[in-house]
Amino acid sequence: MPDASPPNFETLQYAVEDGIATLTLNRPDRLNAFTPQMMHELIAAFDATDADDAVRAVIVTGAGRAFCAGADLAAGGSTFDFEKRYGATPANTAHRDGGGRVSLRIFRSLKPVISAVNGAAVGVGVTMQLPMDIRLASTEAKFGFVFARRGITPEAASSWFLSRVVGISTALEWCYTGRVFSAQEALERGLVRSLHAPEDLLPAARALAREIADNAAPVSVAISRQLIWRMAGASHPMEAHKLDSRAIQSRGRSADVKEGVDAFLEKRQAAFPERVSHDMPDFFDWTGEPPFA
Repeated sequence: MPDASPPNFETLQYAVEDGIATLTLNRPDRLNAFTPQMMHELIAAFDATDADDAVRAVIVTGAGRAFCAGADLAAGGSTFDFEKRYGATPANTAHRDGGGRVSLRIFRSLKPVISAVNGAAVGVGVTMQLPMDIRLASTEAKFGFVFARRGITPEAASSWFLSRVVGISTALEWCYTGRVFSAQEALERGLVRSLHAPEDLLPAARALAREIADNAAPVSVAISRQLIWRMAGASHPMEAHKLDSRAIQSRGRSADVKEGVDAFLEKRQAAFPERVSHDMPDFFDWTGEPPFA
């Protein structure tokens, strides 16, 4: 049975069942092409998953033949002319890239995020996946960082994420050439974790989400996610050591630790009592981000 009444979205399907939220990009007639409305709805969806303690993991996938075929190009050559489409801005004010707003919201997620790439994932359709934690793909999926072939540049904070996921050389090759490449190449170069027959993709993603939801303390997962992502950009391991030390000190006196150790010794399933909504330690701003200028 579903765990709660889902938010009402037009470009997404949102469902929570047995602790797993599934977000399905839902513009199949446009290959789930990205729009400003989809941007706002994705941000709202991750606000909802963070706020719902019934959600232990999030899966993102696409309806129909594609995951997301990139930005909707219905506006033609003015698609990326933000001043023309949205109005002039002061010369010293940068327009906030919509894909980047989504990526940064996913980056701040307190729940683990798994992408199940069912088809084409091009442009923002692939860059929005970079801050997701684990990517599984259909054998029929294709990927492309096609920006240079459209006369634009990588977006969605992918200049930060992509090289951390696949290394600088691969990141540059894919962005320089702008070519669309196979799921097999994505696997070989570390962009995705595993390939699956189309009919097996969502079951595999759900099995992975189920392993997290059934066995791990939600607060520990949330802290671990943020520690590992944020420390990817730290200037020295001492920064990680300081934050790790605060985290394990905080968790060491928690009710979750008592339950986790007792369950292990008693050879039973743990029932962790603490919840992300109100038991995150307060020594760090887990949900904040630097100001944009």
